Amino acid sequence: MTESLLEMKEISKSFSGVHVLQQVQFSLLSGEVHALMGENGAGKSTLMKILGGIYSRDSGSIQVKGESVSKMTTDLAAQLGIAIIHQELNLVPDLTVAENIFLGREWTIKGTKLINRKQMRKQAKDALNQLGIDLHPDTLVGELSVGQQQMVEIAKALSMQADILVLDEPTAALTNREIDALFEVIASLKKQGVGMIYISHRMEEIFQVCDRITVLRDGHYVGTRRTGETSMEELVQMMVGREITERFPKVEVQPGPERLRVENLSVRGKLHNVSLSVRSGEILGIAGLMGAGRTELARALFGIDPLEQGSIYVDNRQVTIKRPFDAIQAGIALVTENRKEEGLILSLSIRENLALPNLNTLSAYGFVKGEAETKLAEQTIKQLSIKTTDGEKTVGSLSGGNQQKVVIGKWLAVNPKILILDEPTRGVDIGAKKELYELMGQLVRSGVAIIMISSEMPEVLGMSDRILVMHEGRVTGEFAHEEATQEKIMHAAAGGGSLHATAQ
Repeated sequence: MTESLLEMKEISKSFSGVHVLQQVQFSLLSGEVHALMGENGAGKSTLMKILGGIYSRDSGSIQVKGESVSKMTTDLAAQLGIAIIHQELNLVPDLTVAENIFLGREWTIKGTKLINRKQMRKQAKDALNQLGIDLHPDTLVGELSVGQQQMVEIAKALSMQADILVLDEPTAALTNREIDALFEVIASLKKQGVGMIYISHRMEEIFQVCDRITVLRDGHYVGTRRTGETSMEELVQMMVGREITERFPKVEVQPGPERLRVENLSVRGKLHNVSLSVRSGEILGIAGLMGAGRTELARALFGIDPLEQGSIYVDNRQVTIKRPFDAIQAGIALVTENRKEEGLILSLSIRENLALPNLNTLSAYGFVKGEAETKLAEQTIKQLSIKTTDGEKTVGSLSGGNQQKVVIGKWLAVNPKILILDEPTRGVDIGAKKELYELMGQLVRSGVAIIMISSEMPEVLGMSDRILVMHEGRVTGEFAHEEATQEKIMHAAAGGGSLHATAQ
């Protein structure tokens, strides 16, 4: 009989009188990968923070390996072999990989309080090798990509030899190779009897690696299914309480005149002679593996990184973009990949965040017009169905999907001609994804040209009118929507050039 590692029964939690969890159930067996699913705001993170001792439960019971836990704390959770890899990375950028992996539990030289750096490097290297990642333990974490930092977090948890491992959106920033390596590690840990709680909005992953699936909705337990005995359609209905009949609601719009043309754009060491065009009412998807240069292209077009060479034309007029202000003036807006660090100021209100790129139109004689600012917030909240009581709520208190709507909303107020969306649905639940796709449809109907950068292949195939593929800073393929396939895109993304398509 498989050993029970975890039993959480009738778990309830409220904040300021608002019920976040109500009598929620969850269990985990030895050697099992159990998915925890639900829309943003369903209560998944709160339940895991209760398990990790970050929050205390109001009522309910927790048993770990058959033993009742009256009061869970972070120290007790660690002693019980519970490790949580949070969606928001908990790393110190100015410390090395090894120092981060063993932060708070440093190895010391026997009989002294001196840190044994040699042993820490060795143990860190062992954990990284287990993931198949070639990183030097002395590298500063701040110098790593988001994907590499995520792997350091996973290595940190593995080094703790946890019996219960919580993986919260573990693949959101990983390359395909890193995802494959992670799945191999998950398979290995299962054989060792480690139980894993897997939180992800990527349905394909859930069906690939999970044994059971538990769904929460609005803080309530909806049900648990064996993966082989359910379907994507049933899970979606359990999560949102309704059927989402079309996963990618692509709007068919006859593209208008060319909005943006880029010729031979280069950024030193990052982009090499990139050329592209996108028309009014068109969605140009940009695919490629991590490090292909997709985000670098977005940054160059928005004036964040300086151009080495190249020409940019908006509505057939050449524009000079040396800073983001120039891009905004030219009608270009960018929704960045990392919304929490680059797209939002989490401590400010929804109203203040929406106003940031629009201060020119919201102010007079150097003073912000409060009434105009409030009106913009009210209009945007209504237009994008942002779930909040009012515009004074801090952005940091919103779910991921609603935060993404705020980022998009602040740029829509600029009335852009060209909207660049870099990973627009990363960390966003399936219901909010559909709302964002429908918003994209409204925008292309109004004549906006959209450049959508995405690592999710079904999203690229489902939403794009044309697909551009990049590899190592170069365009290696271009496909019309009708001819694009996953195989063709992956071939071009690996540097093999395009199959039956015209490469630029």
